Amino acid sequence: MAKNLKKLTLLHSNDMHGDFLAENVDESLVGGVSMLSGYINKVRQEEENVIYAIAGDMFRGSIIDSEYQGISTIEIMNMLGPDVVTLGNHEVDYGVAHLLFLEKCANFPIINANLHIQTNHARLFQPCHIIEIDGMKILFIGILTENVIAQCKTDGIIGTFVNIEDAAEEVGRICNTYNAIDIDFTVLLTHIGFEEDKKLAALLDPAWGVDVIIGGHSHTFITEPAEVNGIPIVQAGTGTDQIGRFDIMIDTDNNCIDSYTWKPVPITSENCPRDPAIEEVIGTYKSRTDAKYGQILTKFVRQLTHPSRIQETELGDLFSDIMKDAIGCDIFLLGSGSIRNTELGPVVTKGDLNECFPYDDAVHMVYVTGAQLKQMLLFMCRDGVWAGEHCEFYQLSKGMEVEYDQASHSFTKFNYEGEPIEDEKVYTVGLQQFHFLNIEKSFGISMADVEKNHKPRMVATSCTQIIEEALLTGRHQNAKGEGRLILHLT
Repeated sequence: MAKNLKKLTLLHSNDMHGDFLAENVDESLVGGVSMLSGYINKVRQEEENVIYAIAGDMFRGSIIDSEYQGISTIEIMNMLGPDVVTLGNHEVDYGVAHLLFLEKCANFPIINANLHIQTNHARLFQPCHIIEIDGMKILFIGILTENVIAQCKTDGIIGTFVNIEDAAEEVGRICNTYNAIDIDFTVLLTHIGFEEDKKLAALLDPAWGVDVIIGGHSHTFITEPAEVNGIPIVQAGTGTDQIGRFDIMIDTDNNCIDSYTWKPVPITSENCPRDPAIEEVIGTYKSRTDAKYGQILTKFVRQLTHPSRIQETELGDLFSDIMKDAIGCDIFLLGSGSIRNTELGPVVTKGDLNECFPYDDAVHMVYVTGAQLKQMLLFMCRDGVWAGEHCEFYQLSKGMEVEYDQASHSFTKFNYEGEPIEDEKVYTVGLQQFHFLNIEKSFGISMADVEKNHKPRMVATSCTQIIEEALLTGRHQNAKGEGRLILHLT
């Protein structure tokens, strides 16, 4: 008997982070939502059954987004026209209440199965969304876990899944509920990281009928899907430089994939037409932000870089030193992920700084013993970091000299100002509020243990203002990015 097959073209993005504008790369335009929209429109004209999904983190990373706290992003996304979007961790950066307002501004469904109010476990969003196309019913389920939603620490009444096992159980519950209405195809839209997606896929019961996992969060660029438990797992890097594309033949009798191809498609001027309507909207926002953020703060002696979040970098040295000097602590541990660009300067405008360092956290000072500090940095250097897990990592301020040997999982040097750090001595350590609130997950040490040494205190309300003021003085114009954290990896 012949199979009943129907074709579905499934396009997807993740971790766009307000990457609205195209860039010139090797004399070619790359990325930007104008050409991204042009490509999506082109595919919609060429193919019959097309769905475009976004796997989290539309927000954060550009001036246009941060200046309007996501309202500009929602307007631009409305024009881009995704069929379904799941939440990422940065969707809550402006607060859960503001996120619920932004959802009302969206002309597309935003799904999430697990964010809930702790008092009564009421969900904040619809857990899933069914798209009916060409007689097929396509079920999308949105998943986050507590590991990537740490920003919600600032909203004490908001809860979420604790781990992957809980997430798998919830997926099963939703699939069991909706499979009775003859779902032809099921997609998990996740924002938990590529390695976590693999773990989640391994826990899914094949009877639940999950066909595909489209993920985000770890900014993983792949050239072919990973397959775990028979489920293709994909991700499309970060920004708008590429889009993922599935071309799937669905067996509508057995509600499963018959065959598929997947590829990352580069968003370039060679293969993507532009969308003038979106360019007009972006141009309006850009003209407003350019006027405000065009002020020159400083000129470095050369361009400074931040090539990786899991190594010492020039920008990491610069910013951690600025924070250390400003608050007068012994050591400042600056979150590597706070620095969003790989390079800055030599001329630095207010807008450049805002885009490179968009997180305007408060600053806290904690008091830790030398032994606790060693424990914290050992936790930072755990094997999962080098294996590709999305873990917090830190830039060390001047005076620190740390040498780590992965083979022995130990430090061969652990000095402060030229002398070995004393286990019993108490040191003052500066932290951004996000990392302070998530100290146990970030450093493997409890707040209760830290408070035994001295009560922590907030010492500043704005990281950005501190860095901006320091750059305006012109005192910090160079950084080496070497010598504070030396890694010997196996």
